[in-house]
Amino acid sequence: MSKPEHMLQTEVAGIRMKNPVMAASGTFGFGVEYREFLDLNQIGAIVVKGTTLKPRAGNCGRRIAETPAGMLNAIGLENPGVEALIDNILPTLREYDVPVLVNISGNTVEEYGELAKRLDKTGIAGIEINISCPNVKEGGIAFGTNCDSAASVVKTVKANTALPVITKLSPNVTDIVAMALAVEAAGSDAISLINTLVGMAVDIHSWRPVLGNVVGGLSGPAVKPVALRMVWQVCQAVKIPVIGMGGIMTAEDAIEFMLAGASAVMVGTANFVDPQTIEKVVTGLEEYVVKRDLSCIQDVVGKLKVN
Repeated sequence: MSKPEHMLQTEVAGIRMKNPVMAASGTFGFGVEYREFLDLNQIGAIVVKGTTLKPRAGNCGRRIAETPAGMLNAIGLENPGVEALIDNILPTLREYDVPVLVNISGNTVEEYGELAKRLDKTGIAGIEINISCPNVKEGGIAFGTNCDSAASVVKTVKANTALPVITKLSPNVTDIVAMALAVEAAGSDAISLINTLVGMAVDIHSWRPVLGNVVGGLSGPAVKPVALRMVWQVCQAVKIPVIGMGGIMTAEDAIEFMLAGASAVMVGTANFVDPQTIEKVVTGLEEYVVKRDLSCIQDVVGKLKVN
């Protein structure tokens, strides 16, 4: 049985994709690192790792620790800086027929604005704002845990680019819906969630933290129930598209997020377990659409029956 080409086609905030399965920032490098493992053209979109204005060396000491159902990371946004991305990496990614988004991080609102301005005319498909970074001017409070700070970043980025803007929300808040409504009101074109949960690990032999940074971000299957709940809550409250992520390992996981309301999904930690995970999830979605006799994968979005 032939498969209709359109059945997985997805559009989020004006970004057209062959399918709704995206490579999450921070877990897929700059995309080119995975060329030997899968066909990049088969990915819905690639979100490159967190990019800052200036190069960053990242955190010292151990940066990754495996957990019983996932992993902790404290990379510290190691990256070569936005100019190196523009000059050395984006030209290679243009060789592939896949939308590329850049995840940006800054210490100040002004840095976010400058990053958006520099990326505006580079041919990328969109910008994802990472607001889970320390706000230096506000005493180290993360932008992503304060509605006003988050909204300020979104407004500044929007003022400096005509590209679609996706805001990535932190789960480390008391009210995820309030955060989502704040960035929507500020002009975000879409929302992605969740980022990692704050966690830590301890070495009982040395009596020291496992990670050099003491705490890190927890991702993988362990966070999926939390992510699914937050995606569902946010989808009930906002009118803009939502991209779900958090512990997606299989096509079944992706479908759960889409039933909860996500228009697309991102695969993250699973890429470390099996670098061909995205292709397998895409194939699984195709099979699901055919088996259920659906016209397209978007037929499942938001169709969760809660009553």
